[in-house]
Amino acid sequence: MPIYEYICDNCSERFEKIVINKQAEITCPKCSSKKATIQLSVFATAGSGSSNPSGGFSGGGGGCCGGGCSCH
Repeated sequence: MPIYEYICDNCSERFEKIVINKQAEITCPKCSSKKATIQLSVFATAGSGSSNPSGGFSGGGGGCCGGGCSCH
């Protein structure tokens, strides 16, 4: 079941909906408008497929938790 992101055309509220049936009507949770535009969403992936010989992640490739974001 995909989760889609929408923005209400009436009040600009951003919301997400799990869509089981593509013909189902989408309703804004804030103003109850039935006019919403689907947003292009970005998704995360687990790992990049590259690892060092010991089986761990290389750790220096940049990006969050890859050494470039200073989060750890």
